[in-house]
Amino acid sequence: MKNYGVNDYYNYMNNNYNQPLYNQQSFNNMNKVNSKLFDPYTGFISGNMFPDLYNAYKLSNPLEIEPMNEQAELLTSIDALCFACIDLNLYLDLYPEDKSAIELFNRYRVQKKNYEKEYESKYGPLFISSDSLNTFPWAWDNSPWPWQNK
Repeated sequence: MKNYGVNDYYNYMNNNYNQPLYNQQSFNNMNKVNSKLFDPYTGFISGNMFPDLYNAYKLSNPLEIEPMNEQAELLTSIDALCFACIDLNLYLDLYPEDKSAIELFNRYRVQKKNYEKEYESKYGPLFISSDSLNTFPWAWDNSPWPWQNK
């Protein structure tokens, strides 16, 4: 078995550099987030907030999430907004001067915090760092876990 070193990696990259990368053209042309983005839920189930970069792969339509109850619906909203924040964060790493992306990121971040507070007021702590754990007795394991049916 051959051991591959750093030089092998650089040779491979140099020889394959001109080959097209996945969605490279769309990504290089994107420099403002004010092109239409998916809403947080659609981005979450698609795995990408940017329609220009979305590739359906084998599914023509992403699988819809059907929450069983209000608790699951809140968790789905939190997950979707968390995903949107992460994807916008990655975009902002490349385009830190995009004011509309920063505003959208902050709007989603605030919405996510509001949903987290609503969830915790109804169902108990969501994270080990939650403010609702600042109680006595310890409240982390008092309520049913999100995957447990009531």
